[in-house]
Amino acid sequence: MKLNEIIKKIEPLDELAKQNCRKRWDSIAKPLYSLGKLEEVIVQISGITKSHKVKLDKRALVIMCADNGVVEEGVTQVGSEITAIVSENFMDMNSCVCVMAQQAAVDVYPIDIGIMRDTKVPNRKVAYGTKNIRYEPAMTREQAVQAIEVGIETVFELKEKGYHILATGEMGIGNTTTSSAVSSVLLELSPEVVTGKGAGLSDTGLEKKRKVIAEAIELHKPDKNDPIDVLAKVGGFDIAGLAGVYLGAAAAKIPVVMDGFISAAAALAAVGIEPEVIHYIIPSHVSKESGGKRLLDALGKEPFLTCDMCLGEGTGAVALFPLLDMALEVYLKMSTFEEIEIEAYQPL
Repeated sequence: MKLNEIIKKIEPLDELAKQNCRKRWDSIAKPLYSLGKLEEVIVQISGITKSHKVKLDKRALVIMCADNGVVEEGVTQVGSEITAIVSENFMDMNSCVCVMAQQAAVDVYPIDIGIMRDTKVPNRKVAYGTKNIRYEPAMTREQAVQAIEVGIETVFELKEKGYHILATGEMGIGNTTTSSAVSSVLLELSPEVVTGKGAGLSDTGLEKKRKVIAEAIELHKPDKNDPIDVLAKVGGFDIAGLAGVYLGAAAAKIPVVMDGFISAAAALAAVGIEPEVIHYIIPSHVSKESGGKRLLDALGKEPFLTCDMCLGEGTGAVALFPLLDMALEVYLKMSTFEEIEIEAYQPL
């Protein structure tokens, strides 16, 4: 599916469906608006799906897996070989997010969009890892578009399988470096502000990481007004693939739950490509990474969860599903004021 064609399919949310959903909430025998964000997210989902009869019983986590050449600069605690190992663990449901996903009844779909070696993960590889952004652009513009289109196509494949809601995740050693670089450019903030320690860097390692990002941005001069240029010059295949998931979800009218820092960087890129995408994204948590809250603020999103998580893989996104389930159970099953024969609450 071509990116330009998909963008044309993205529409505003259905206001009539949202109104009907709100009427249902207001008829339920409880204080008005008393479930706060849990009510609003069901209203949002009704607008996305164009129906106040919300279904969330079939859900999937898409994990984009890719390597990053910048690991050569010593900006990570471990080497790139870990990407393939952990990504293949997803296939065996043997990772942190997989345990959580089983508990939350979320199906897990890892995608090899750019791991440095061949794996048993479903292969949608754009290349065997990106280039080292310290010396050259991460990828060509054509590769960035290709990675975005992998994300788009993944969404439509899952829609054909009957999924009602998606979540984003990623795996790629070095991707807090690339997502910090993308965030630095799109937010117009220095790398010092948005770059954190990732998976356990020392203070010395953090300084090196920030320096490499600053040098890469200075060398390649990505255009903040062109998110695809930013992804191509200092991003990663996983980030570009996730940007495609958001764009595809908006075109397919499927709600998508956003994970943490890396997923939020991808979301900001997607919204830069097509602003209407923002209404299809559901935030899950605020990442402990330095740029986590700044990305949420830029997206105009408030987190449901504040758990100091920074694991990635989609763990924060999956953690939201039990809350969504409880909200939907109230919405679908609780008695109305009319059914229990008491006067409905009215706004004062």
